[in-house]
Amino acid sequence: MNNSFNHDTISTTENVTRPTRVIVDLNILRENFKKIKLHAAPAKVMIVLKANAYGHGLVRTAKLLQELEADYISVAVVEEGVLLRQSGITIPILVLGGIWGNQIPLFIKYNLAITASSIEKLKQINEYAGELNSKAKVHLKIDTGMERIGVHYYNSDKFIETAYKCENIIVEGIYSHFANADSTDLTHTKLQLERFNESLAYFDKHSIEHPVRHIANSGALLQMKETYFDMVRPGILFYGVYPSNDLPKTIHVAPALTWKSLVVYFKVIKPGHPVGYGLTWQSDENIRAVTIPVGYGDGYLRSMSGKAKVLLRGNVYPVIGTISMDQIIVNIGNDSAYNSDEVTLIGTDGNNSITSENLAEWAGTIPYEILTNINTRVPRIYLNE
Repeated sequence: MNNSFNHDTISTTENVTRPTRVIVDLNILRENFKKIKLHAAPAKVMIVLKANAYGHGLVRTAKLLQELEADYISVAVVEEGVLLRQSGITIPILVLGGIWGNQIPLFIKYNLAITASSIEKLKQINEYAGELNSKAKVHLKIDTGMERIGVHYYNSDKFIETAYKCENIIVEGIYSHFANADSTDLTHTKLQLERFNESLAYFDKHSIEHPVRHIANSGALLQMKETYFDMVRPGILFYGVYPSNDLPKTIHVAPALTWKSLVVYFKVIKPGHPVGYGLTWQSDENIRAVTIPVGYGDGYLRSMSGKAKVLLRGNVYPVIGTISMDQIIVNIGNDSAYNSDEVTLIGTDGNNSITSENLAEWAGTIPYEILTNINTRVPRIYLNE
């Protein structure tokens, strides 16, 4: 088994790994990708890599997908796309987010597909591309019920017509996004699909070959084959986390990310001695406690205070007191622990596991936020290069 180490935005002249680190198993990501691709066939697959590849590391994950000959990848902002191009990624990239006009030359320079979300944006893209004596690739964004960006489905005919009249634009794709496809109640999702089909009818009406059509996110991929069209767009599912525990697991994926740290301090805390900021917790008896170098500055959310648990020596122990920016304190009762003992924040130790879903429940949020909040100061270590 080979592994590699990447500090992301933190650099060091020494090959020393911080005790708190994220470990990503590339073999698991490979298997997840293959299962998704097989399930979605003949549709192509666009893997979503926004927010540092959901905490897994943007560049290394993109290099893996290039190795796997992925059809397409997508990011949220142009800076992510530029970084990937500068890092040697050559496969097609779509930037999903809205754009400012003065960003358009970057898209063209780095061969990034643009989300065109209005007639005004189309005209800007066409103008900039003309000035650069180039062609801009766009995916037309249709708003079918999310109300973020995109032209409303009931105004889409004029939008599509304008796109095909822009001589400096290549219409590569057309897409929309589901607001509620991770629900067991698919009423609104089916309505959005119906609206998307209304917009797509333009191509048959005008005898135009349709561009690449895509709308299926992770939730739709799991439970609505009729949404696959020409390409599917999984995000969190690729990383081995289901968008909701209520959905059928029609694709069996596994989490690729574990989050570890080490014990850096051991102490005995006497009764009546409060722990941490705000003095929110104290014991009625002597307890043994350990300090772990992780906190909300790393993405271990403060809102988990009083609820979070960790694994140490195969056992489950509670985090006590308020979670600090850089440290947490763990109550190990009357058990023993030593400096450099491994602590699992997300992952498995012995017969016990802690998942991103567990952290999300403790924080009152969703697994997406847990994964994407793991800060870039936490080094990523990659297994199975």
